[in-house]
Amino acid sequence: MTDFFKDIPNIAYEGPDSDNEYAFRHYDPDEQVAGRRMEDHLRFSVAYWHSFAWEGQDPFGGRTFDRPWFGDGMEKARLKADVAFEMFQILGQPFFCFHDLDVRPEGESFAESARNLEEITDYFRKKMAETGTRLLWGTANMFTHRRFMSGASTNPDPDVFAYAGATLKAAIDATHKLGGENYVLWGGREGYETLLNTDLGREADQYAAMLSKVVDYKHKIGFEGTILIEPKPQEPSKHQYDYDVGTIYGFLKRYGLEDEVKLNIEQGHAILAGHSFEHELALAASLGMLGSIDMNRNDYQSGWDTDQFPNNVPEVALAYYEILKMGGFTTGGTNFDAKLRRQSLDPEDLILAHVGAMDVCARGLKAAAAMLEDGELERRREERYAGWQGEKAKEFLTRETSLEDLDAYIRSGVEPEPRSGRQERLENLINRYV
Repeated sequence: MTDFFKDIPNIAYEGPDSDNEYAFRHYDPDEQVAGRRMEDHLRFSVAYWHSFAWEGQDPFGGRTFDRPWFGDGMEKARLKADVAFEMFQILGQPFFCFHDLDVRPEGESFAESARNLEEITDYFRKKMAETGTRLLWGTANMFTHRRFMSGASTNPDPDVFAYAGATLKAAIDATHKLGGENYVLWGGREGYETLLNTDLGREADQYAAMLSKVVDYKHKIGFEGTILIEPKPQEPSKHQYDYDVGTIYGFLKRYGLEDEVKLNIEQGHAILAGHSFEHELALAASLGMLGSIDMNRNDYQSGWDTDQFPNNVPEVALAYYEILKMGGFTTGGTNFDAKLRRQSLDPEDLILAHVGAMDVCARGLKAAAAMLEDGELERRREERYAGWQGEKAKEFLTRETSLEDLDAYIRSGVEPEPRSGRQERLENLINRYV
């Protein structure tokens, strides 16, 4: 045991009337919501990188956090793991996620880095067995080191491409060994800064080639988890190839990979792409591509990805509404890809940020379930499209109906009358639940 979270109790559900800061007011893991335990709906996960690897820096200032595990070497990596799993026990969330670089030090060679990852993977297995915490997904950091400054899979240097492949293999092996339920690819620098030195077609082919190798390796080793791509439009690259749900789906269809890969969608990234979170979720669900989510929020006064903990129940409710509509998560879950503000220095801040976020998600889930059970929103949506239930309207959508047929129909005297979209009334309806 460490003393980093000294005197912080395990968090338990006490109900909405509790004034205990160290208690859940809305997140009751065993509460039945829409036919399932709340824990099984939400499938909460803690992000190892933001919670334990991030040092509090921003583009204009360096480290603000002082953590005893900061530094190089396997001893520090094991201490970091000890503290992490103590936090997992305090929160009681079922899952965590990690990048390879979050959990092991960089070695002098690739072989040494791989050995470090293998060693910490074995250490994790013991911790997971002791605490019951599971791995939602693993991934590889192929964007921090200078070797990846021009991309990983899309790099103009074939040696970097090969290095990326070896890095992916090591991270997938670790994820598989730990029983991970998904593996995520976030192309942090799979994009470009200027078209003056970029061959878009070549880089797309390289990206697809690497993704195909990942899929092939998954099947070869018997990894039963889901391969996920995480969309992000920009930052750090000026333009990233995994821009949003629609862009990635088009890419996967182009290379015949749409049946092998799903999406891990983040709220903050959706906002950067000019979309709402629920838009990206709804589109992915309609395409059969929604796998998992990163739950956070952006500061709407800032133009970058601020990765703040969620605190907006109406936004969260609309997100879970789309997830519940598609039947809920299977291998996916709710990963808090969120970090403290750089002035929030105390261990208590890290715990309470997650407590508040879990409560917000619980409230949003319950509101979404109530909306879906009531059915009024869906009834009003169906009413708007009721005209398409007529036989003539159904014929409009067939190839047998031509433009000439549509012309003749309108010339017969049909004159459409505009109908209200009733947006404000629907917004009022949503507010009944949140």
